[in-house]
Amino acid sequence: MTVLYRLDSPAAAIAARFGAEAGDDPWAGGAIAPGRFAPVITAGREAIAGPRGAAQPRRMVPRLWGVPPPPSAGDGGRGVLSVRKPDSPFWIGNLRNSEFRCLVPATAVIEWGRADPQTGRRRQHRFTLSDQPLFAFAGVWKDSEVPSFALLTCEANARWREAGHTAMPAILPGETEAWRLWLNAGWEAAARLLAPYPSSLVCETQ
Repeated sequence: MTVLYRLDSPAAAIAARFGAEAGDDPWAGGAIAPGRFAPVITAGREAIAGPRGAAQPRRMVPRLWGVPPPPSAGDGGRGVLSVRKPDSPFWIGNLRNSEFRCLVPATAVIEWGRADPQTGRRRQHRFTLSDQPLFAFAGVWKDSEVPSFALLTCEANARWREAGHTAMPAILPGETEAWRLWLNAGWEAAARLLAPYPSSLVCETQ
């Protein structure tokens, strides 16, 4: 499970890349860990009450990484970082309502690999994309006491499997149409984007 990623781009560059209004988010770049605020891109409709007319501009807003779990989870209240079963009752309502889907910008993913059989230490893998220096995960947010988000997952590609994982965060293609579908389309169309990113485009860097 992804527990760390990086976003080494300032707010203005992120907003320009994804066609969003930067707003007041002062993000300057850095590592993002669970329980920290990070920029996400929404379709801009969550702040509008009543009937919705023309399309609204996308907004870059801060959200907490880690959605409060349902009371039945009984895990001490740790935030849920990723969505492994999107059809579960906990997630499906938000995913079907496109205003709760979001783009989660990133520049690198940090994954912990298998433990070394001799030392017991786990190797850290840092993945970037050759075709998208600044990319977006498929995300979903919930309007809890503190608005928070989680990352959608999909089957792991070869790079993630080599690191010992069966799932990976769902990375969206670097096309405006893919972003539009995730933010605006019905759930059936949006769910088709939850596919392994091509391994040939994933680079491991130090």
